[in-house]
Amino acid sequence: MAEKEPPWHVPDAELHPSLLVRMVLLVCGSIALLLGIIGIVVPGLPTTPFILVAAACYARASERFYHWLLRNPTFGPLIAEWRRHRSIPWRVKWLAISLMSLTISVSIWTLSEKPWLQAMLAVIGVSTAIWLWRIPSRDRPRPED
Repeated sequence: MAEKEPPWHVPDAELHPSLLVRMVLLVCGSIALLLGIIGIVVPGLPTTPFILVAAACYARASERFYHWLLRNPTFGPLIAEWRRHRSIPWRVKWLAISLMSLTISVSIWTLSEKPWLQAMLAVIGVSTAIWLWRIPSRDRPRPED
């Protein structure tokens, strides 16, 4: 019987042969991770794409950072789901769209003196929600017959 792979194991995590490229990827991955963490609380700045970019950079730059990110209880399952199936869990998708809608709505309300900024935030929010909604979810609940 074959031994089961650990949950953080994801195929295609090969380091780039060039040290310079690995350092650039490490810096880019760290910036993406920072932007993703900031995106948790800043309206209009999405978290999921930045975390996935960080994982992709770390996969080619550093096994240590890549495995650290995959073992993270918040981001690890999302990254593993994306890498294995190119999907985002249904609950994560709904939570992200709901929180983003709430924070962008509050921001639009507080910027009542700047209609152009309100419009820009609305366009960013709707565009990001549509992009996120179109990503498949393997665990999407089925409507009952």
